[in-house]
Amino acid sequence: MTLRYLTAGESHGPGLVAIAEGFPAGLAVDFEAVDRDLRRRQKGYGRGGRMKIETDQAQFLAGLRGGVTTGAPIALVVWNKDHESWKDLVSPYARGGKKFTQVRPGHADLAGALKYDLDDARDVLERASARSTATIVALGALAKALLGRFGIAVSSRVVAIGPRAKLADAPPSAEQRAAIEASDLHVDDEGLAAEWRALIDAERARGGSIGGAFDVYAEGLPIGLGSHVHPDRRLDARLAGALCGIQAIRAVEVGDGTQVGRPGYEFHDPIHYDPARGFHRPSNRAGGLEGGMSDGMPIRVRAYMKPIPTMLHPLDTVDLATREATQARYERSDVCAVPAAAIVGEAVVAWEVANAFLEKFGGDAIADVEQAVEAYAARIR
Repeated sequence: MTLRYLTAGESHGPGLVAIAEGFPAGLAVDFEAVDRDLRRRQKGYGRGGRMKIETDQAQFLAGLRGGVTTGAPIALVVWNKDHESWKDLVSPYARGGKKFTQVRPGHADLAGALKYDLDDARDVLERASARSTATIVALGALAKALLGRFGIAVSSRVVAIGPRAKLADAPPSAEQRAAIEASDLHVDDEGLAAEWRALIDAERARGGSIGGAFDVYAEGLPIGLGSHVHPDRRLDARLAGALCGIQAIRAVEVGDGTQVGRPGYEFHDPIHYDPARGFHRPSNRAGGLEGGMSDGMPIRVRAYMKPIPTMLHPLDTVDLATREATQARYERSDVCAVPAAAIVGEAVVAWEVANAFLEKFGGDAIADVEQAVEAYAARIR
């Protein structure tokens, strides 16, 4: 059994829709936990005005009964409150307003308009918008519900706003997670947060934007999720692809992946064994992944987010209709969205890990999955 999903919807359309398939029957879903992750995605120092309009909640339409999965496809929608102000411009039933032709560097506007033979880039930007990540976060919360049933936890932390990044670190403790969740920059270091706020304020003042990086962690995984036998089954490749699928993510690091200048005896993680702990490692430079498979240590991946290209300080561009030089058109945007991207990062990592988990242990009912997990744990012990 594997997980798959489809999403639909535009940034200012009526709503964002998702259909997910592959969850075993009998899994309890905490609706408040889903909505809590949606709220986490909306917060963060440097966010724009859209987050003051929306109060995201997932409305489930199918696939659950009394908060428990039935094995059928799960359907959900996140409604766009702001659609009311845009319904004459962005609607399945209406097409009005001036065409958007001042395509913006760094966005999908130009490539999408040319690819699909469109004379209005709004048809591209509405779907390409990071607003669509609301459904991704809701789907990730479903994946977390499955993983949590088996003691697997996914968390994140911002490690950079601007050019200076924190060194790789272990997953946050419970105390650190509480500080991260209380922070408007999703970090457990208030000194760094103050420095980053100043950077964001400076970019806001000059009409610019600023990017950064975040780490995502998955703890409690068994050895052997993913596979070495084909490139598309490697869990590290799947995680990197999922993270690069988030808008504005430009690079992904697995473990200490950028520290390859070290000698091999300093880079790799020794293997130990004792009856009480089983196979274990004294270090985790591999980020919990070897040969495309989980190695029993916490997964640690880092994603790097570019500065958002919608800016009050416009860049040179060309008008799609006239081919004449102009400046990029500004639409409401964030100055910095790295903390929000970290929550989306959690969601896509949770989804890929849950998918690999069900590939290994899947069954039609949650009891089948539990039996498979117990049998495997007994075998490798």
